[in-house]
Amino acid sequence: MAERSSRLNTLLRRVVIGVNVLALMVPVTLSAQAPRPWTPPLTAWGDPDLTGRWPLTHLNGTPVQRPAEFGDRRVLTDSEFAKRQADIAANRIRLAGAWAEVGEANRLTSLVVEPANGRLPPLTDEGRRRAATMTSSWSDMLFTSVTDFNALDRCMTRGMPASMFPFMYSSGVEILQAPGFVVIRFEMIHETRVIPLDGRPRPGSAIRFWLGEPRGRWEGRTLVVETTNFNGRTPMLIVGPGGGGIPTSDRLRVVERFTRVDDNTIDYEMTVEDPVVLTAPWRAAFPLKLDSTYYLFEYACHEGNQAVGNALRNSRHLERQSHP
Repeated sequence: MAERSSRLNTLLRRVVIGVNVLALMVPVTLSAQAPRPWTPPLTAWGDPDLTGRWPLTHLNGTPVQRPAEFGDRRVLTDSEFAKRQADIAANRIRLAGAWAEVGEANRLTSLVVEPANGRLPPLTDEGRRRAATMTSSWSDMLFTSVTDFNALDRCMTRGMPASMFPFMYSSGVEILQAPGFVVIRFEMIHETRVIPLDGRPRPGSAIRFWLGEPRGRWEGRTLVVETTNFNGRTPMLIVGPGGGGIPTSDRLRVVERFTRVDDNTIDYEMTVEDPVVLTAPWRAAFPLKLDSTYYLFEYACHEGNQAVGNALRNSRHLERQSHP
């Protein structure tokens, strides 16, 4: 009898110990579970919510085209990133008090991701001809007419896709939404793109716009915007010293994709094709970062624009100096 009682006590102790061990293990097991999936925010009418201010300052210092030494690599190494951080810190000191928005360093080797080398495709013969005629306030020349200045010089537009790329100042982008519409507002030039989502037909090919005519649709939680009907009178991008640019034609087509991937990030992509000036399409991809503290100031460009008049007057002065 005593032996049976001893065995029973031993069994009970083992059960109690086992229960205590399991109790200790439960929090560990729960804490090791995968985090709950992120739930994308929705507007009051059920569309994915992209609203907010998404300045592009964090992309300053990232080249549009990839330097050749990086090859097909899209991300900087630790040492390369440290160098970019040092360069941006030096620029912050050098440009202190200026208009420049220096921003923060990132690891992208370029904004262009296709072709794989991150370089814009070659121009067609017509593209090279048009590029040779492009002039701006950065051109080393005597100016004879306002048409010597591009649309940005004249406070008309940066054009597309340039307006969706960072600039050294006024890189603010704000996205607003209403039922059936997405609106993208730019600080620079103070332009606004109104993107209908209701499937309405485009205007006829005879009607052309500086920023094109966009149409949007939702593919899951991704906003896809296809823009056509450009007037072909703006640079596609300004690249290289001296304000040289990539021209456009009225056959320019831009397809953008906006996908919100967390509370503070939109994955943004654009594919650009223009068979008149480009031998192949190209694609750019970079993150948009939410910054509710960023304020879009009034861009009173026309009201304060003295550059065009001053450049023309200075050109006449230089002519008189050379022909007294």
